[in-house]
Amino acid sequence: MKTQVIGALALAGSMVFNTAVANETISVVGSSSVSPIMEVLGETYAQSNNVTIEVQGPGSSAGVRAAHDGSSDLGMSSRNLKSSEKADNIKEVVIARDGIAVVVHNNNSVSDLSKEDVAKIYKGEITNWNQVGGENKPIVVATRDTASGTRGAFEDIMKLKKKINGIKVSAISQRAQVASGNGQLKTIVANNPFAIGYISLGSVDGSVKPLAIDNHQPSVEAIKSGEYGVQRPFLVVYKEGRPSKSALEFLAWVKSPEAQKIVANKGFISVK
Repeated sequence: MKTQVIGALALAGSMVFNTAVANETISVVGSSSVSPIMEVLGETYAQSNNVTIEVQGPGSSAGVRAAHDGSSDLGMSSRNLKSSEKADNIKEVVIARDGIAVVVHNNNSVSDLSKEDVAKIYKGEITNWNQVGGENKPIVVATRDTASGTRGAFEDIMKLKKKINGIKVSAISQRAQVASGNGQLKTIVANNPFAIGYISLGSVDGSVKPLAIDNHQPSVEAIKSGEYGVQRPFLVVYKEGRPSKSALEFLAWVKSPEAQKIVANKGFISVK
């Protein structure tokens, strides 16, 4: 009887060990724009591999910090790294490209803006829709928080930076409403006929209207051809030696034809 109990305990211990191996967790932290596609990729990969992939989207800056301090296996960024964030032991992998869509309410009559117009709107130099061919109504500007990679890329592309005492800071108007993610910003625009905002192209749906920029509609084809210039990379960053073997295997799969087909099907631009 004693032998049977020991045998049962040994079997139970073996089962716990096997479960632990089966449930190895890969942590991925960063951009709220990259998070949705990373969640789909993670779920797909986990179906045929003994891992759990946990994705959190507090923002690109947080993802880069997580990579630097090793608090996550992989970080996500929806902008190029700043010079201060680069290091010899920090590796960058482009897993997709994405457009940034400038969006308005579906009932807004404006359908096309120039980059210059967009910049002036965000600086607070253009304040009424009638200045760009719309109704005589004040423009409600919506932006992302300063930790957002989408905001960082948008500011770079639209030249929304200024120097104060020799330090580069955002030129976006202090009166702009600040949203914490693509979803919240989209809700602001969808609920206000006179709002304007910017979101990941992959997040565009029927609730908002994407504008043409300099006569080019945001689309995968226009981004690939270079006609639509408001675009940025989706990066995975990690500290050399930090990720587990399983995490690196997952990242290698993310760049595979199978995974890149998922990227394309979700409205992003594949890197294959």
